[in-house]
Amino acid sequence: MSSRMARIGLSAYRLAGTVASPVVGLYITYRTAKGKEDRARRLERFGYASANRPQGPLVWFHAASVGETNAVIPLIREIRRRDIHVILTTGTITSARLAAERLGNDAIHQYVPLDLKPAVGRFLDYWQPDCAIIAESEIWPATVLELGRRRIPQILVNARMSDRSFARWRRRPSLAEALFENLALVIAQSDLDAERFRDLGAVPVITSGNLKVDTDAPPYDGAVFARYKKQIGDRKTWAAISTFDGEENAAGIVHRALRDRDKQLTIIVPRHPERADEIEAVLVKQGLKVARRTRDDVLTPDIDIFLGDTIGEMGLYLRLTEVAFVGRSLFAEGGQNPLEPAMLGCAILSGGNVQNFREAYQKLARSGSARMVRDTEMLAKGVHYLLTNDEARGKMIQAGIATVHEMRGALSATLKGLEPYINPLTVKARLLPKAVAQA
Repeated sequence: MSSRMARIGLSAYRLAGTVASPVVGLYITYRTAKGKEDRARRLERFGYASANRPQGPLVWFHAASVGETNAVIPLIREIRRRDIHVILTTGTITSARLAAERLGNDAIHQYVPLDLKPAVGRFLDYWQPDCAIIAESEIWPATVLELGRRRIPQILVNARMSDRSFARWRRRPSLAEALFENLALVIAQSDLDAERFRDLGAVPVITSGNLKVDTDAPPYDGAVFARYKKQIGDRKTWAAISTFDGEENAAGIVHRALRDRDKQLTIIVPRHPERADEIEAVLVKQGLKVARRTRDDVLTPDIDIFLGDTIGEMGLYLRLTEVAFVGRSLFAEGGQNPLEPAMLGCAILSGGNVQNFREAYQKLARSGSARMVRDTEMLAKGVHYLLTNDEARGKMIQAGIATVHEMRGALSATLKGLEPYINPLTVKARLLPKAVAQA
């Protein structure tokens, strides 16, 4: 690496402040959160491969966690249909499991190498990708610079730039330009995201829409769903999903405020299920009776809260209700994905801190399928209104389904943008002898 590149990387780390903090879209991955690393495969984090590289063209996809992985799965399938091999890197155990379940043999999974030159270099030496496709907002200085040095095209897809990240990048324009100039293409979620990437020096930039709209609805186990539906019976239900600290307590307060009138079951699905013991303690302290999915507890009539403390079952929880509050929006910032509850037929409530999903919420709100609440009291009123007003709830549900349908098209737009990079690899792959291509 040149001395200039070294200075750029060092500046980025200094900007981050601490080696494990995500800042301005950079993730300095010297360590991972508790429970999110697979010890048996930790050498992959240092760039040591645990699988064989197939012969022929290979595209490297990177998706940080579950949400990003879900978003790129349809894109990976389209690349595989063109006979191009795919290696997918992610950073968490849950995303690795999701990749195995949803992709099977369509992609080789490895944990992403640490953003250190030796680890990244070792990874690239072994896998020799023809192209790197990175989801959303993952800009890692050592990785970006090493890919640039090797002249491997690197493309951001479903790219987004939060208000906070944009403000921080703007304070270091020379650093931003030195990194973003290495990107061969940025395919942004929205026009605002595209404008921000251009301002920071990325060229070319196009807009595709949000890939998360083009994904399939999250799957579920029909037998498990039928069992819970029978246990719930004719009770009304509402769900607080992707919740962060403080929002589970708020859901408990809402439940207590409504239970004498609405006789409802409240479903809580925390964004981080490892917090389940802590969440249960908070709810029990409120005098609520909690059933947990991981304990396979029965939803008897006296159960107040069904705590969905599992990963990968959002399709189950959302199908058990028609009213969903989407978290990380009332007491935390950024918001979470409202598209899954919309496509699965839920009227949506949310706090106002939804910067990371601004465009999706704007479209859902304009169509009347999502409503914003200011505080716990307003959330309780919104839940009560939707549980007791079938017509209003039905209109919101139909509007959400229609809005998601109208928003589709990001996958085809992304594929069109990728054509100059993927088409030559398709030709190369299909010219290989069949036995070699399948190796």
